[in-house]
Parts: sequence; C-alpha cells; structure tokens
Amino acid sequence: MNSFTEENYLKSIYHLSVTDDESVSTNSIAAALNTKAASVTDMLKKLADKKLINYAKYQGVSLTDEGRAVAINIVRKHRLWEFFLMEKLHFKWDEVHELAEELEHISSAELIDRLDRFLEYPKYDPHGDPIPDRNGCIKTDELKPISVLPINSRGTIMGVREHAPAFLQYLAKLQLTIGIQVHVADIIDYDQSVILKLNNKNSVTISREVAKNILVTI
Repeated sequence: MNSFTEENYLKSIYHLSVTDDESVSTNSIAAALNTKAASVTDMLKKLADKKLINYAKYQGVSLTDEGRAVAINIVRKHRLWEFFLMEKLHFKWDEVHELAEELEHISSAELIDRLDRFLEYPKYDPHGDPIPDRNGCIKTDELKPISVLPINSRGTIMGVREHAPAFLQYLAKLQLTIGIQVHVADIIDYDQSVILKLNNKNSVTISREVAKNILVTI
C-alpha cells in the first residue's frame, strides 16, 4: 500500500507528463509539490525501488505501467469526489478541489465503484477534466483555448487549465462556466483582450491570459 505522500508524487508526475512529452524533471516536481529538490530526490528513489517510476539521476522521471495505473486511479477518485461534492452536496466549483485532495486517498475500490455508479458514471468533473473509468480509460476531446479562436467563431466552455479558487471565482462572476456557449465578438489589437458574447446575450471582456485558460469545443 502506498502512502499519501507517494500517491501525491505519482499524481503530480502523471499531470506533468500529460503536458510534457519528455521525462519530468525533479525541479518540475518540486515546484508542483512546493517542496525542496532534495526531498523530491529521496522520494523518487523510494518510488523507483517500488517499480512505480523509471528514474535515473539527471535524466528525469517517467511512470512505469504500474505507476501510471496507480496515478490514474487517484485521478479518477479525485474527479469523482469533485463531481459528487458539487452535484450532490452543492459545493461551488472553486471549493471542491481541496476537499477532493483529502478524499482521493480513500483506498476502497468498492466504495469508488459504488460512487461512480451512484453518480451514473459521469464523464467529466466540474472543471471539465475527463474522469477515467474503472479500467483507467480516459475520454479525450479536442479542446481549444479561447485565445486561439478567431473573431466570429463560437464554442462551448468544456474545461479550464487553471484550477486556483480565485480564478474559478472570477469566471463564475463573469458567468464563464462549464456548458456556456461563447461567441468571439472582437479581439482588441492593443493587448489581445477578447470580447465574448455569452449564449448570444451578455458581453464580457477577458484578458488574453484568461482566454488561454478557458477551454472550449468548437
């Protein structure tokens, strides 16, 4: 059985590997977990001894098949708990991440399978991230950030890249939440700010940085 700390490392390596085709660096892991590189090195050695990662000093880290399976299972539990907390207990989408961070370490596979069934097998969590099924399969959609859309294009918000509570609260205030249809009405030449029409009604203006972090389907 893996410790909570080991599970957090595996999950972080998995998330970092999704956005980087190459091996994950020790410094990247340290930054993601807000810890010192020396502490990361010690943990990586333990995970390598357990055959959960491939690790060679100065060459980065990658998950073994077993390590990837453990990481995806943690991700599955986290995202199911987020869905449950928001859908059934009515927490806001900026409140569920920290709670799910604690709940994801519950080890009972039977509990998680029953939770999945109770929720009727949701495909996405409240932030639009795909929920792996019990076999570790993940549905992938081609999502694009609003920042790459040309004027007059349309899309539906399906996810976010940034999960910080302050960012999610900001989007909620602007009504830029999952499922909202957006129309790129204009892009400001000066700073590339984007003017959006929401469901063909209200208009909002967002910075280019915000636009980079909102994902839509076309």
